[in-house]
Order: sequence, then C-alpha cells, then structure tokens
Amino acid sequence: MRKERLIVPVLAVIAVLWVAAQLLSSVLFERSLRQALDDLAARGEWRVTRTESDQGWLTSQGRLVLSPLLGRPWRLELSYTARHGLLSTDVEGTLLPRLDTVLQQALGEVSAPSVPRWQGTYHTLSGHSELRLALAPFVIQQNGRELAVRGGRLRLEGVYGDWRLRALMDQLTITDGPAELRVGPSTLESRYTYTEDAYHFTQYDSLHIENVALSYPAFDVQIAPLDVSSRMMLDEQELRVKGELHIGEVRVPSEAPDTPLLQNGHMEMELSRINADAVRDTIRQLRQEAAWGDARLPLAEGTLTRLQPDLRQLLSDSPRLDVSTIAVDSPLLGIRLDADGALFFDNRQLDKLDITKLDEPEEQARWRERIDGDFTWHDAPTVAALWLGLPLGTQELAFDVVRGQWRVNGRPMPNLWP
Repeated sequence: MRKERLIVPVLAVIAVLWVAAQLLSSVLFERSLRQALDDLAARGEWRVTRTESDQGWLTSQGRLVLSPLLGRPWRLELSYTARHGLLSTDVEGTLLPRLDTVLQQALGEVSAPSVPRWQGTYHTLSGHSELRLALAPFVIQQNGRELAVRGGRLRLEGVYGDWRLRALMDQLTITDGPAELRVGPSTLESRYTYTEDAYHFTQYDSLHIENVALSYPAFDVQIAPLDVSSRMMLDEQELRVKGELHIGEVRVPSEAPDTPLLQNGHMEMELSRINADAVRDTIRQLRQEAAWGDARLPLAEGTLTRLQPDLRQLLSDSPRLDVSTIAVDSPLLGIRLDADGALFFDNRQLDKLDITKLDEPEEQARWRERIDGDFTWHDAPTVAALWLGLPLGTQELAFDVVRGQWRVNGRPMPNLWP
C-alpha cells in the first residue's frame, strides 16, 4: 500500500519537472533568439524586425523580416515554428525573398516555383544552435532573361559570440539573349566572432568558385578556379581588412584554345588604420538614421551631412593600403607581373574635405591630392618599359604617387589611353 501511495506524488513531481523543463526550454530559446537578433543588428548593416511573436511552453511561432539598414530594395521574410523539448528545441519554417515596389516595377514579376523551407535545432543546455536550408533547383524568367539555379545547401551553426556558415551552391546560369554566364559550383565558408554589441569582432570569409564561364557569340572567357578570402577585424584601436585573390587560369578559347591568357594569379592586400571609435560611432549613427528615416528610401535628407563628422574621423589615423603581392603570368603575351607597394591617405585638415560634394570633379581632385604611395614592378619585361617610354634596358619600374599624381622611374606617367 505504501508503494502505491507514492505513485501519485512521484508522478506529480515528474509532471512538474517536465512542465518546468519545457518552460525553461521555451524561455532559453526565446532569450537566445532575441540575443542573436540584437547581435545581428549591432553590426550596423541590417534592419531586423520581428513582426509576429507567439511564445508558448510547448511551441512558439513568429515571423522575422531582414533587410538592408538603409533602404529596402529587398527583404527576407522568415517564419518559424519551434517545438520545445526537454534538452533541445526543433525549429522549422520558410524563407521568402521579396523586392520593394520600385525594384519590382523595374524588374517585372519574378517568382520561384516554391518557398524554400529550413530546419534547425537549439540545444537548451549548451546554447548551441544550428540551421539547415536546402534549396531545390529552380528557374526564374523575366523579359527574355533567365536565371537557373541547380540547387544549394546552407548550414549555420554556433553559440553566442561565435557563428559559422557553410554554403554550397550548384551551378548558376544567367542567360540574356545570346549571352550566357555560368558560375559554380561554389563554396562559401564564414566565421564571425564578437563581443557584446559587436564592440570587437572578427569575420573571416572564404569563397571558392570551381568555374566561371562567360559566352558571347564573338568570344568566350573561362576562369577556373577562382578563390577569394577576406578577414575583417575591429579591435580597440582600428579596423583592418585583409583580402586575398587566387586565379588558376583565364582562357579565351575562341582566340587561343591551347594557351592561357593568365595563370597563377595571386593578389594580397590589407587596409588598416581605420579609426575604431569612429567605426562604432558611424554604426550607431546609421542605426539612428534608419530609425528616423523612411524605410523605403535609401538615405534620409541630410543623412550624409549628419554623418560627415564621423566619416571624417574614420580617416583621422591616416589609413593605408598595403599591397604585399601582385603576381600573375601571361603565357599568351609572354609577360609576368610581380609587384608590391602601398598607398597612404593624408589626414591633415580633414575639415576641408566635403563628402556631400564627392560627385563634383573639384572635390574629387581634393581627395586625390591626399593620396601618396609607391609601387614596384620587379623584373619588368622590355615591352612594359617600351609602353611607358623608358629605356629598353629598364628591368625595374618604380611607380610613385605624389599628391594623387603618378610618376614612373622619376618621370611623369605617360597617357596610356586616348
């Protein structure tokens, strides 16, 4: 009898614990989602809006809208349904891309045959989340143009402060009359680590494209493979952006079917000394402008004028662009390029620069006058010296930039284009 009397209390305790675990799972999922959306908005690139939210202890539902911070040429509408469990929450939903009214009128009606669906999992104890999206093949036709995608897969996973993305895209084909561009297969890998409110962050991106082919009736161009990588880091003092480009071969089969135009291309450069506090101030001001302005407009009236002090401050530490490597061979032309150099921006009297007038030639000239630097082409071919009007025995070309004006080996740069 005593054991039978214990059954009801034990079942009651189990039920209470189960309900508490379900409720805790719901609360932690909601907190993690809200934190992720705040972190995404903190970068200053996106406008994140939560249009619907229905939180429950068994299931939760909602709808999110993601669009560029300034203006809304497009937006992503993401719906989700979360089923909370004791140790994890399973999430699924749809991803619907939309164009704004002006862009829709310009492009006409475009639509995909089905709405992409995604799935994900949130682990309650560790806070680890993962999202998976499979894109079925589809074709979009509009005014004689066609976009065909053979499909793709995307996986996003991570925890607060550390997120990873891996996307695999099959071949993408754009056709416009007789012209055709084929890209892929492609692989994108990204990692984003950050502190609260993105005060410090590091983002690494790597894109590998197996093949790029451009076809016209008169000629074809083929590039295979193509690799682009970048690393952006914001620390206490500066924002640095480092990029690399690798090109395997560039061929023009219609002109030289057996000989590459270019091969073994490699470029490496880094932009540094962008004032970190000014970056953060600019992001905050952009978010404020987005909150004040009309979401349908790219920039509210006077935005550039209000941003100008922060944008000038970005240049206060005299930014520099270091090009450590430019290397490429041209078997077809018999030329090899091996160069390096750097450019610097003069940060004195920045108040004399007016960003709002950059469309005027006089203002553009003022900005060019702030640029100095030098580049060296090592072991330059004889034909390059001939192009530049230098003695045929010249083996090294030293390019200097003085107040925006180019000189080569101490001489004014000749006009190479008519």
